[in-house]
Amino acid sequence: MSDFEPMMEALDARARRRETRRAFFTQAAGMAAGATLLAGTAAAQTATPTPSPSPSPSPSPTSTAPVLSDVDVLNFALNLEYLEANFYALAVTGSGLGSADISGSVGTAGAASGGRAVTFTDATLASYAREIAADELAHVRFLRGQLTTTTYIAQPAIDLSVGVNSAFSVAARAAGLITGTNSVFDPYASEENFLLAAFLFEDVGVTAYKGAAPLIGNKLILEAAAGILAVEAYHAATIRGLLYRRGIDAPAPNAITRAGGISDARDRLDGNPAEDKVRGIAPDDDQGIATQSTADGDRSNIVPANENGIVYSRSPAQVLNIAYLNNTTATSGGFFPAGVNGTIKSSAAAT
Repeated sequence: MSDFEPMMEALDARARRRETRRAFFTQAAGMAAGATLLAGTAAAQTATPTPSPSPSPSPSPTSTAPVLSDVDVLNFALNLEYLEANFYALAVTGSGLGSADISGSVGTAGAASGGRAVTFTDATLASYAREIAADELAHVRFLRGQLTTTTYIAQPAIDLSVGVNSAFSVAARAAGLITGTNSVFDPYASEENFLLAAFLFEDVGVTAYKGAAPLIGNKLILEAAAGILAVEAYHAATIRGLLYRRGIDAPAPNAITRAGGISDARDRLDGNPAEDKVRGIAPDDDQGIATQSTADGDRSNIVPANENGIVYSRSPAQVLNIAYLNNTTATSGGFFPAGVNGTIKSSAAAT
């Protein structure tokens, strides 16, 4: 029996005695438990962060892939939580996360640039935004708390600014929300713009956690990730529902058609994977919120699910295609101008 096996048995015994998850995760992280292969991760190289104007076929996996631990997967998730938590904190308070929540010994530390408070006139929406902001900050603190000060990543540089070449404007231009090379999308200028920016992030967060599930070796870590996935799904459904209500009786272009443009842009970025109806993988793994016509009558599309009612998955490489706003192999761009921190860094090249 290897040294690794009795260590795992000891951890399982502690779990059965219902010791705290934090104690468990800290030790599991130190052992780099649950090593798995990351499918679809290509060799690292820098590329210009410009979205493809047309649909692209599926990314090609390399012949070899790095071996990942649960620590790697948790840190990958932490990059995404830094992004979301800063966006909502800025929109609600006008300030990003504090230094105590973004420091780390792994990777290059960076700031969340740009952003300001949204002027909310809808009291219900303002209340939702405050709740989501609190949840995302809690996710950052939880993930950092399950790792050690020597294993959790620092916050990377994040672009949440407003400008002609900002990540938001590049994404909005690709989605048809704005036109012209000098046009600007300001997610803080109105409640609808805020909802569209939130829609861009939330759906990706849901598919990212679902796609990362097979990469997690430890069951308690998997359970915690499932809990975060559920929260992200609640957030996404709230945002999608609010946009649908705003657009249902409004003339086009409205919130529904604009959300559809974002969905189409994400589909162009993340490739064209072969369909797997059980796992929730498909070429059209991103759906807008437009009314769906069925044999049983028209219905909304608040939940982007396949015919089995299963939400879609994205691989880490596909998630980074969207975060970097690039459908090629890249290690930086878009919302992460200097790349993410940790082991999982690269998007995948579409062929």
